[in-house]
Amino acid sequence: MLLISGLLLVTAATRAQQGDRFRVATLNVDGLPQKMIVFNINADGPGSAGTVRIGKYLLQRGYDLMFFQEDFNYHDELKVLLEDSYTFDEHSGAVGLDLPGKKIDFLHAQNERFDCDGLGACWKNGITAGTPERTAWNKTFGKFSHANDELVTKGYRRYDLTLTDGTPLTVYNMHMDAGDTPDEAELKDGKDREARLAEWQQLRDDVIAHLGSHPILVVGDMNSFYYRDPVKAEFIDAIAASGKGTAYDVFVELGLKGEYPAPQEGYQSVEEGNLLNGETLDKIIYINPTEGIKLKAVAYSLDTEGYRRDGKALGDHFPLVATFEVMKRDDSKITAVEGVAPETAAPDYYNLQGEHVAQPAKGVMIEHDGRQARKRLVK
Repeated sequence: MLLISGLLLVTAATRAQQGDRFRVATLNVDGLPQKMIVFNINADGPGSAGTVRIGKYLLQRGYDLMFFQEDFNYHDELKVLLEDSYTFDEHSGAVGLDLPGKKIDFLHAQNERFDCDGLGACWKNGITAGTPERTAWNKTFGKFSHANDELVTKGYRRYDLTLTDGTPLTVYNMHMDAGDTPDEAELKDGKDREARLAEWQQLRDDVIAHLGSHPILVVGDMNSFYYRDPVKAEFIDAIAASGKGTAYDVFVELGLKGEYPAPQEGYQSVEEGNLLNGETLDKIIYINPTEGIKLKAVAYSLDTEGYRRDGKALGDHFPLVATFEVMKRDDSKITAVEGVAPETAAPDYYNLQGEHVAQPAKGVMIEHDGRQARKRLVK
């Protein structure tokens, strides 16, 4: 009985320490329509057939949580292969001049804005969620130029999820203000940077307001590089300064050993898939509360090879993926004694003087360092 009780104690401690793992993916699926009536809008985008291939790719990968940006006109194609295994967030709608019930005031086109945000998410069946909260950015820039951000209602969505092991998790998914490459190259993107700064500050304030006793994930297409935007100062450091939690970028933590890229002046060319020196415009940031359940990033990847067809990326950006482990206790060593198994107890004996001597019973000591349990015999 002692042995059984001890084993249960150690098993419970190990589970509480190591927790469960889950994988998160964020990707811009480039879902703008290829054409509007007779106008070419996104002719080189994946379109209907390409979006089905994106859904097939995601089904094969089997990520636990997936968050999308630019999920506009091909939502049905994206979900058709996934909907039996995943629960989907509400779709906010498509972009188009010929949408049913949509009337465009062409005389005052500057006032037109599609209500859709292009944000979407799905999670494996068994994970549960409350009603997502949708928030528009307070500051944006660019209606018929500068990447046309104000033609749609960009912002973020906040999800309160419960993982299959019962862990509560809040996730923010977003799409921030973009800029055109020519404007950036000529350093004419100041208004875009101002809009992104305001969006990071708005996001930061909402995150801090909702930071309690469980972790938060911040994912999405931020259109931000650390060298170009003050993300570290305005978001990462500001959360730490609040005293309520600590924020980590998985790319910086695991790929750069915690060293954030230094801000730089001037334009730096970006490679295919919106990459710069291994950093992408997409981010996965996790925030652990000062007290309570915490996450630990154990792996990240950027799929620059598997996410292709005919040599071309399936979507606008390559999928950014992170694997997390839930740490429901701190990382201090847990030590427990299983107890004494009858078969390991040595028999009594008599010494040369005829005195009765009882052998010290042997037990098993469990040392747990937060990753694995180790056994050693003790007397």
